[in-house]
Amino acid sequence: MTRSTLWLFFGGIVILLFGFLLNISYGSISIPFSEIISGLISNDWEKESTRQIVLNFRFPKALVAILAGIGLSVSGLQMQTFFRNPLAGPYVLGISSGAGLGVAFLMLLGSAFGMMSDGAVFSPWSIVIAGSLGGALVLLLVSLVAWRVKDGMTLLIVGLMFGAGVSAIISVLSYFAGAEALKLFTIWGMGSLGGMSWAQVYALSGMLALGLIPVITSVKAYNGMLLGERYAQSMGIDPIRLRWLMIISTGILAGSITAFCGPIAFVGIAVPHLARIVWKTADHKVLFVASSITGALLLLLCDTVSQLPGMAESLPINAVTSLIGAPVVIGLVIRKNFSKEF
Repeated sequence: MTRSTLWLFFGGIVILLFGFLLNISYGSISIPFSEIISGLISNDWEKESTRQIVLNFRFPKALVAILAGIGLSVSGLQMQTFFRNPLAGPYVLGISSGAGLGVAFLMLLGSAFGMMSDGAVFSPWSIVIAGSLGGALVLLLVSLVAWRVKDGMTLLIVGLMFGAGVSAIISVLSYFAGAEALKLFTIWGMGSLGGMSWAQVYALSGMLALGLIPVITSVKAYNGMLLGERYAQSMGIDPIRLRWLMIISTGILAGSITAFCGPIAFVGIAVPHLARIVWKTADHKVLFVASSITGALLLLLCDTVSQLPGMAESLPINAVTSLIGAPVVIGLVIRKNFSKEF
């Protein structure tokens, strides 16, 4: 790595730490940086209410923003490399739609048949389990297709069709569901980083660590895939094995984030492009780290912006990620031709 790359990493980490503190400090009640740092180091808080706000709500929410930003960015970069397509994202294989189908069955199916479930069914853990099962089902179907199909473009089309078919099923369930269940499902579909217990944060961290293992062990092979499978084979890379690792890794990362946080738009597609622009490289050994830092920082920023000053409510994270990021990325992409890198 060059010295400029290392300085960019250092600067990105410093800005990320500042964004982390800003996210915890900002909200319906502002908390000074000094009080946050002192409380986290010594566990000596001026007010018990401040300790509860920071440790039980804002701190885990900020961690979830970092974890989701890393997972979506890395999975998006993998799919853009896999398909050699700048518009590919973490949900292109239909994993997000599968997770949505699992949650839709939980929330909408009983209502559609006039059997409204009690509130216990809609607990956070039941939603996570339903979303995970739905995402795993679609991942299994995509894996079976990948075993039969050797062409990446064909797999891309099949993944999009899986997503379209699942969305149609969800639409039918939504049409027949009651107003209360439909509202709950709509809110889940807007995405949320808050409201998680520490047990859920630990579970999400474990799933992301599992999904990052294939990336860490095969990072040197990703550059070869940009030049095509035949070139990768000439370099001693097994493209079939690498393709399986990409599918499994993306399925775990995107599926677990969708199950815990709901679908979060824009981040997985845009962040790899932002990383390429800032770090000025197509080397995946740099891009995976750069995308992780950029994705975590971007989602922290979006979550901070979503907090309404003086109010307990916050805007849906999906709305903020699209409103903030889309115009910026459109401008950046227009200035640079990414087709040369794919």
